[in-house]
Amino acid sequence: MVTKLADNRDPNSLASRMRSNRNQKFRAAIQHLPRPLSILDVGGTPAVWETIGFADQPDVRITLMNVELQETSYRNMVSIRGDARNMRTFHDGQFDMVYSNSVIEHVGEIEDMRRMAREIKRVGIRYYVQTPYLFFPIEPHFVFPLFQFLPISWRVYLLRHFNLGWVDRADRTHPEDDVRSIKLLSKTQFRSLFPDAVITTEKFMGLPKSLLAWKM
Repeated sequence: MVTKLADNRDPNSLASRMRSNRNQKFRAAIQHLPRPLSILDVGGTPAVWETIGFADQPDVRITLMNVELQETSYRNMVSIRGDARNMRTFHDGQFDMVYSNSVIEHVGEIEDMRRMAREIKRVGIRYYVQTPYLFFPIEPHFVFPLFQFLPISWRVYLLRHFNLGWVDRADRTHPEDDVRSIKLLSKTQFRSLFPDAVITTEKFMGLPKSLLAWKM
């Protein structure tokens, strides 16, 4: 599983505020579910659950699965290492809810995404998956207009010569890997991964910015 790019964004930025708003809608959607509630967060951090408001809630048990362990002092969270494409440590329907935010576009090619989607659907009774939309004009990781449609060599050049997105160019040791590690999805592709879900869009200024798959 490819590691997500480091995220040093301003908590008051547009992206952070939209994510916070999205998380509050997620909380409202699952608030009615019976407790105790078990949640698997694929690729997330304790900060997500602070925003949602589930940190240290005794009737909500959260498992954070990442390629690297996440530090947490919350009593209702545990961090484990794992691969989103092969969650063999979990049995079918083990979690009441699987949550994944801006991860599936980082796991590789479309077949890797299919493997991740199959695992999410296997281990979760319900799931919520979000990913940035391919055709939003500003690429969200590098915050550059139409960056995702430029030739790879142009994108690598830009990363080597300019500070794009949330990581300074001096801290990008492998810019080509950064470029190749992200595969944004169209709505048709995303729907094909989660055909049993309700697909909705998150919009900014009237334009679809993110895709969300809900199965409740």
